[in-house]
Amino acid sequence: MKAGRVLVLAMAICAGLGLAGTAQAEQASAGAAPAGYYTFQKVVYQNDGGGPDAKAYFQRLLHHIGAHIAATNGQVEIRVVNFASGVQLFVMAREDADLAKAIDGLRAKGVRFMICHNTLAGMKLTPADLYGVKDEDVVPSGVAEIARLQGLGFVYIHP
Repeated sequence: MKAGRVLVLAMAICAGLGLAGTAQAEQASAGAAPAGYYTFQKVVYQNDGGGPDAKAYFQRLLHHIGAHIAATNGQVEIRVVNFASGVQLFVMAREDADLAKAIDGLRAKGVRFMICHNTLAGMKLTPADLYGVKDEDVVPSGVAEIARLQGLGFVYIHP
């Protein structure tokens, strides 16, 4: 199909949906959801590490969480459960200002980062070894915490 036909078809679809010429059309074309599109969400993200490209993985994870907040206009409660290699995010953030800034920015928007006690014990780490982690951020088991949160109505996401 030629580009001109695709554009005409897209315009016809938008007009048929009653979006053409409205603020909703502008939002839709910009990728933003129309007002009221998303209801309040409760979400738990799993972070168990990113393998050999750990920094790139952590950057993508933090970006996705920020995009989630923006898409819902802040109508979301997010918990990030970190276990296994995912705890390396907080080890790396001690030396990496970009990761630290991203974590701080998400915390300022209400995101709670939770750390698995089992992982800390296995890696011989304490909360003091991790960027910005306090004792109250530590949960007994990362996997069990995800299940607990799902039982409380949180939707599970593993990016």
